Amino acid sequence: MAWFLLFLAGLFECGWAIGLKYTDGFTRPLPTALTMFSMVVSVVLLGLAVKYLPIGTAYAVWTGIGTVGTVLLGIWLLGDEASVSRLACIALIVAGIAGLKLTA
Repeated sequence: MAWFLLFLAGLFECGWAIGLKYTDGFTRPLPTALTMFSMVVSVVLLGLAVKYLPIGTAYAVWTGIGTVGTVLLGIWLLGDEASVSRLACIALIVAGIAGLKLTA
């Protein structure tokens, strides 16, 4: 269950990271509220997960999920570059997340 909570926390991290782009400097109320909601949910879920997982592993996996998800959403939603080198770096992050999960 802790790993599931951590995964959800990472997804909400993606939500608030992408949400920042849509807040337009926190001048748009609905995107700002949704972004702040995602921030709170992400940290609360991380806090629940670290009750049962090592903090270093949980934090690295949380940020890794957030990083990979945010990059992929940036490519898909915002037209960010999808070069081979960027995708290779994402693969390295995924490999690191998997390695941490396997060793925890």
